[in-house]
Amino acid sequence: MFKYLATTALAVVLVCGTSFSALAADHEVKMLNKGANGKIMQFEPAFLKIAPGDSVTFVSVDKGHSSDSIKGMIPDGATPWKGKISQTIKVTFTKEGVYGYRCLPHYVLGMVGLIQVGDHPSNLDAAAKVKLPGAAQKAMQALLKKVK
Repeated sequence: MFKYLATTALAVVLVCGTSFSALAADHEVKMLNKGANGKIMQFEPAFLKIAPGDSVTFVSVDKGHSSDSIKGMIPDGATPWKGKISQTIKVTFTKEGVYGYRCLPHYVLGMVGLIQVGDHPSNLDAAAKVKLPGAAQKAMQALLKKVK
């Protein structure tokens, strides 16, 4: 009887674990020299709303771009990331909140993006207070207005 219960419990755990990971989505953000809107140095899309457990693949469509999290613009306890220039990088987001990111070579030109994970971005106020250089500040403020 114990073996049967243990086997059944293990099967339930495996099925549940598989179903939760199967529900996670992989989103794509392109790193571009010129976006569909005609602006230069763009992430496309620059704003995403995703679920906890989802991942985002930052695709190096045009050479010379990277994806790095911005200090102070990710939830407490979340893992920052730093991609290599001209390399595709995949990041999985497990904590709810907003995640600001940049292309390091084109940061001052306003090449920034924002990901909202879940419906309760507890770090929104803190992220909005981070000062960014050049055109990045204006671009990020527009993205922060999209958070719902």
